Amino acid sequence: MPLCDYFSATDDQTAVAVLRTPGGPGEAGLDVVFLKNIDPVVAIVQLEAVMTGCSHEEAGERPRSGRLLSEPEDGPPFVVSLTDTLIDALATATPDDLLRSAERWSATDELRQTGIGVEAAADVLEALAGLARRARAAGRRLYCWWAL
Repeated sequence: MPLCDYFSATDDQTAVAVLRTPGGPGEAGLDVVFLKNIDPVVAIVQLEAVMTGCSHEEAGERPRSGRLLSEPEDGPPFVVSLTDTLIDALATATPDDLLRSAERWSATDELRQTGIGVEAAADVLEALAGLARRARAAGRRLYCWWAL
């Protein structure tokens, strides 16, 4: 079960530096949401499409969408960036927006295959929205520490 710890950092260099900290961003003292099975490429692109009303393809082509920042040959864990568009969508979402998004997101193949239903998806979105709000207020971006 892949660990997908979503966290905020001031910049890409700071984000990648967590790879030198055993245990990842939580041990590095960063603001973290600890998740499992929320793939930072496929599932997060689907979430962005749901929350912003764009197509999956458009969400996947945005700058920073699922961009691997660490060196692939170094092996897992990896650090992957999230888009500023998704950060803004999460940070400005109302509780009703999050619930509607959770309903649609939980119906995607990626989440259905991992057994994540509406309630669990809503919990994930609440946690990610909180992280996005704190990151945005501090001028930070969001990343995923992805341990396969």
